[in-house]
Amino acid sequence: MIAAVVLLPSAIAAAATTQAADVLLSQGKPVATSTIESSSYTGAKAVDGSTTTRWASAEGADPQWLRIDLGQSASIHRVVLNWEAAYAKKYRIEVSDDGTSFTTAATVDTGDGKIDDLGGLTARGRFVRFVGLTRGTSYGYSFWEMQVFGSTDSSGDTQAPTTPAGLAAGTATATSVPLTWGAATDNVGVTGYDILRNGTAVATSATTSYTDTGLTPATSYTYAVRARDAAGNASPASTPITIKTAAGSAGFVLAAAGDIAEQCTASSSGCVHPKTAKLVENMNPAAVITMGDNQYDEPTLSDFKNYYDKTWGKFKNITHPVPGNHESYSGFTGYDQYFGAIAKPQGKRYYSWEMGNWHFIALDSNDFVTHDEFAEPPQITWLKQDLADNTKSCVAAYYHHPRWSSGDHGDNKDSIELWNLMVANKVDLVLNGHDHDYERFVPQNADGKADANGPVEIVGGSGGANLYDLSPAHATTAKLLKTFGVLKLSMTDTSFQTQLIGVDGKVLDSSPTYTCHQ
Repeated sequence: MIAAVVLLPSAIAAAATTQAADVLLSQGKPVATSTIESSSYTGAKAVDGSTTTRWASAEGADPQWLRIDLGQSASIHRVVLNWEAAYAKKYRIEVSDDGTSFTTAATVDTGDGKIDDLGGLTARGRFVRFVGLTRGTSYGYSFWEMQVFGSTDSSGDTQAPTTPAGLAAGTATATSVPLTWGAATDNVGVTGYDILRNGTAVATSATTSYTDTGLTPATSYTYAVRARDAAGNASPASTPITIKTAAGSAGFVLAAAGDIAEQCTASSSGCVHPKTAKLVENMNPAAVITMGDNQYDEPTLSDFKNYYDKTWGKFKNITHPVPGNHESYSGFTGYDQYFGAIAKPQGKRYYSWEMGNWHFIALDSNDFVTHDEFAEPPQITWLKQDLADNTKSCVAAYYHHPRWSSGDHGDNKDSIELWNLMVANKVDLVLNGHDHDYERFVPQNADGKADANGPVEIVGGSGGANLYDLSPAHATTAKLLKTFGVLKLSMTDTSFQTQLIGVDGKVLDSSPTYTCHQ
């Protein structure tokens, strides 16, 4: 055994030798996970018998887990973890009869990323769970295979349920298929159903319905279901059906930055916004997002025309802007006059728009610097309704003042209410400016703690205004740079990935590919 393992007497007992009847119990079984880095690294890849495919959790967050449903109660004598580079220093192996209440079977406190072969176990249960506690790298947790060895129970109920009938699909979207079927019967009682996609069990359901999500647009999938009882007996799989997901968008690229145009032109070598505009041109984006302070200092219409318009103005017809604090200094007059209808596409300086399977929310965070704390701002009322009405699976929001920042301005308490709404509504991405730097955070919750269920926040105030000094990075900071550049956002119907492109055209930072929450 490579890593030091502590066997807990409350859950297991040491065994002198692995029992001769041990078999591999986990391969091909249904898997659930806390998170995945992307659709290429699903939990099923950890039990597919291949050492070239793997599960990977979201980057930079503890704890994370992967749970295997063995299908019936079993005696568990050995667990083998074949790690990829993103290993765990500390983790637990847990077992459960019901998939909810778990008992610790073993702990590892000195993991080193080699193959961990945890033998001598006599745990018993239907579910086996890996729980990563402390990462060995700045990434997440990732292993090629998790193998559980032991023997299945042979006593008691051995009669399998009847085969479920009437499997049918509702209206498929580009990324999901809703399934229903008739109830199976059993001599003791049916406890659940396995959902098989293309012959592999991908989920379990306690009811006679399930919606399979995270699928690829315009792709055919074959489904079947089988019933299970409390003893783990499984029925034959139902008659399969084949469903094709709806066509989705082919994916698109957006360009984004805040704090853009100083009062200078390309004739000055130190003028940066002409250089960042060139980056946007090279990206050939489907749309451009600006996160405020588009023009400095207290911009009039003539300022916008003399500076911003000569560079970033080339993309005005595809730009979805929001104002920053500098636009507010002149009562937004220059901003409103220059951008015209696109400054208030829905009558206000806050609005929403859509592209592909994405819902974008553009907000005026100046409202929250000065609003009456005893009354809910109209923008918040609008935002709550906009989020409630959204039907897209992926959501991004952008506004000037960031909730979290390691830049000169630091964390912004005026944005707390906005951030909390983003967390509560499972928004995927939040873009900000204000601090003249670049900072990408791992997903965070309302308290600013790493949480895979929270939004990814990126401060992209690097569009051309003079850079600010940096403060110490937050614990959740994935990358912090004092540099100019433009965000390149690569969006699909189910995921997103971000890059910061520097003025020399080089990639200065790349995020993982994140799967949308909804």
